[in-house]
Amino acid sequence: MLFIFNFLFSPLPTPALVCLLTFGAAIFLWLINRPQPVFPPVDLNKQSVGIEGGARKFPFQNDLMRCYFPDANTMYEIFQRGLAVSDNGPCLGYRKPNQPYRWLSYKQASDRAEYLGSCLLHKGHKPSPDQFIGIFSQNRPEWVISELACYTYSMVVVPLYDTLGAEAIVHIVNKADISTVICDTPQKASVLIENVEKSLTPSLKLIIVMDPFDDDLKQRGEKCGVEVLSLFDAENLGKENFRKPVPPNPEDLSIICFTSGTTGDPKGALLTHENIASNVAGFLKSIETVFQPTCNDVTISYLPLAHMFERVVQAVVYSCGARVGFFQGDIRLLPDDMKTLKPTVFPTVPRLVNRVYDKVQSEAKTPLKKFLLNLAVAIKFNEVKNGIIRRDSLWDKLIFAKIQDSLGGKVRFVVTAAAPISPPILTFFRAAMGCMVFEAYGQTECTGGCTITSPGDWTSGHVGAPLSCNYVKLKDVPDMNYFSVNNEGEICIKGLNVFRGYLKDPEKTQEVLDKDGWLHTGDIGCWLPNGTLKIIDRKKNIFKLAQGEYIAPEKIENIYTRSGPVSQIFIYGESLQSYLVGVVVPDPDVLPSFAVKLGIQGSFEELCQSKIVKEAILEDLQKIGKENGLKSFEQVKNIYIHPEAFSIENGLLTPTLKAKRTHLTKHFRAQIDSLYESIQE
Repeated sequence: MLFIFNFLFSPLPTPALVCLLTFGAAIFLWLINRPQPVFPPVDLNKQSVGIEGGARKFPFQNDLMRCYFPDANTMYEIFQRGLAVSDNGPCLGYRKPNQPYRWLSYKQASDRAEYLGSCLLHKGHKPSPDQFIGIFSQNRPEWVISELACYTYSMVVVPLYDTLGAEAIVHIVNKADISTVICDTPQKASVLIENVEKSLTPSLKLIIVMDPFDDDLKQRGEKCGVEVLSLFDAENLGKENFRKPVPPNPEDLSIICFTSGTTGDPKGALLTHENIASNVAGFLKSIETVFQPTCNDVTISYLPLAHMFERVVQAVVYSCGARVGFFQGDIRLLPDDMKTLKPTVFPTVPRLVNRVYDKVQSEAKTPLKKFLLNLAVAIKFNEVKNGIIRRDSLWDKLIFAKIQDSLGGKVRFVVTAAAPISPPILTFFRAAMGCMVFEAYGQTECTGGCTITSPGDWTSGHVGAPLSCNYVKLKDVPDMNYFSVNNEGEICIKGLNVFRGYLKDPEKTQEVLDKDGWLHTGDIGCWLPNGTLKIIDRKKNIFKLAQGEYIAPEKIENIYTRSGPVSQIFIYGESLQSYLVGVVVPDPDVLPSFAVKLGIQGSFEELCQSKIVKEAILEDLQKIGKENGLKSFEQVKNIYIHPEAFSIENGLLTPTLKAKRTHLTKHFRAQIDSLYESIQE
């Protein structure tokens, strides 16, 4: 062997020999360490299969999945399984400013839940699914402890959230006949007491407050017949009067999730333990070949716990013994929380992803930087398309490391839901993050999700295939010219994740849940040739123009938001008018450079008032509309430029970041009338 080595390499100079050996070693290391491609668990050309009646299902399912783990059929069992598989590992994390995360173990959370639940029984509640307990709090460990307290004794959680407005809080408390609310701050407790003082919520008798409070709050409560108790005292009282857990059955009611509808009062969706367990099962089944959460995984909780998307994500995490770290309560501090927590699982919504995308684009100010960014995205996404998911390439080090580090640097699974995400932004995020990024679709009435993109399918513009807990079919909508024979129609869902109905509202229930158990979502979809579902329209928000044309404003808005200077847009049409008008909120990072090209400078507010800027944005919208196939009557004819973003705080967006169309119409009534008048002049 030595002879052969000498024969081959002795003629080479020593430096050349060193270089050759180094190169060979590098090749060897690359071969053994190169990332393995993600292999799709399904045929990507056949991601769903048809069944009798025109519905479609997950390819490998026979019966609908009730649970993923046989010992996790209810929310109580899901948490107890987490306690067991984690060997009482860390569970709930929290932090104060500029400090590391501190953790409660699974057993600590479970014990505190038993004490709090025992207190509720001591105060007169029954261990029964007809007992409704309100939770009025931001995301924090005590939210989960309060929820688990209810589940431990078969009671039902009713989340309250102030973003719905003061009237909605009164509506929910009365609709659910709530006598006990667990809240986080004295300020929220004061609001609840004030409602009782005004005789608006006569059923309320007990308020348990997580944060410290003054005696005057307790005294105010006593005067109107409401007991105010600290969470600390409640847990001690429960410990002194301990009751053995009375766990629920899968078919028992678990949570009444009030949907933040864009019109009218919120409706209380009745969801069972089986609904949630089956949704968890469908989610885990869809991704099991590429991602299985372990005790080492951690997710960040900042999306509202009052909504089912966050609830299901957390249930998945607990079922596998993983951890949940809570943000500090201020969304502006989320980047700092992410860097400190270093989550591996990141649930998100398009609005947040859009911000990341816009920030990166705005920082690429020179032609060279833009070229390098686009080149990096193209090269990395080409790897993604071939199943290579990594964050150690040259492009990661040069371009994407800053983005990845801003989210903690260890994210290995991202799921986005709650609203449509633009294909270019989803493509960018998949390239930049160096991890698997999935898009899911659903609504509260199907426990959060009914479809998700398949591992290995990194195309965009669709929401994937049905989960293994439900079927999906499309129903004819003749008025809008959508027919199931053309693979188009209203999206309908049937399965173990479909809700029971709305609390004390049979009329509204019958509007969405037919006699055969199909949930009618109000969304319009189409089946793509590969068996994935694409959302193309919205049934509920359609309206007619004067000539009788049907308009789906959300479809138009989704197209128009591809315009560079546009951050948000609201499309409106009067039934007595022939044209559409719109309200545009410009992107503050893009508008100044957009205006400079027009020869216009000034403050953001001044640019919003410029007629030249307005005409240029209108022209860009119409150009993008034409490129994306909008008909002439679907194109906006006049716009108003508004400098303030639509938000939850100003009442123009729902907590799930959907446009409150009725509120927007009222808010901009004067501007809309002015836009129509100027068209007619």
